[in-house]
Amino acid sequence: MTDIFGIPIQALFGQLLLGLVNGSFYAMLSLGLAVIFGLLNVINFAHGALYMLGAFVAWMGLSYFGLNYWIMLIVAPLIVGLFGIIIEKLLLKHLYKLDHLYGLLLTFGLTLLIEGLFRSFYGVSGQPYPTPDALRGATNLGFMILPNYRGWVVAASIIVCFATWYVIERTRLGALLRAGTENPRLVESFGVNVPRMITLTYGFGVALAGFAGVLAAPVLQISPLMGSNLIIVVFAVVVIGGMGSIFGAIVTGLGLGVIEGLTKVFWPEASSTVVFIIMAIVLLIRPAGLFGKEK
Repeated sequence: MTDIFGIPIQALFGQLLLGLVNGSFYAMLSLGLAVIFGLLNVINFAHGALYMLGAFVAWMGLSYFGLNYWIMLIVAPLIVGLFGIIIEKLLLKHLYKLDHLYGLLLTFGLTLLIEGLFRSFYGVSGQPYPTPDALRGATNLGFMILPNYRGWVVAASIIVCFATWYVIERTRLGALLRAGTENPRLVESFGVNVPRMITLTYGFGVALAGFAGVLAAPVLQISPLMGSNLIIVVFAVVVIGGMGSIFGAIVTGLGLGVIEGLTKVFWPEASSTVVFIIMAIVLLIRPAGLFGKEK
């Protein structure tokens, strides 16, 4: 077997795949954060809790109602998105004209509330979720063994991320969304219901987190703390890519996942901090982020 720097090539590609899987979750979550911040100017700290909620909704759908993975892949994001719409209508809409700190504190409080509620019912031990039958097993690619489900996670995440980018950046709907946040009165003069559009945008942003949670369910143990363990890294990804940059969130999430995976091979001690080291370097060189707009 061929070695690279003394490391078996299958082990190297295995870590690369693991990095891509983690990067897919980073990209999905940071994309939702970028959509919400870029279009609504809200720093949504509750994103990790809503990611956890998506995973738990999938688990409850299977455990209590017998609904399989494929059904919950659609239903769970819709439920999380509806929950997000309720949050926006009842709480967040009162904070849009205030400093970003108020939205951050509110969503942080929601995170503690949601996590505490699930912890009281299910404890902190993880709940297993089975891999769907169609995606069990692995495929031998010659240079590595590819677990089918992990390959699906990467493919599904990339498709959803770039489809979202295309809609927001390249379609009339995306143009209305951007215009509605910058000049709502002008857009309303064309008959567009801007408050409803903003509400649906927030619902869509958190639905992305719910979708990522369902994708993560067969990979990780479903736990009330699974979101809080990830959200700090995701915020670092958003800062590196540029706050509000849709394309930056996708590319940076996938790229940093790969870098983190390769770091585990060549320098394992630094794997848990490499993202934050990169963030510090980027902020020193380009404070707006790699894809952010300088003011």
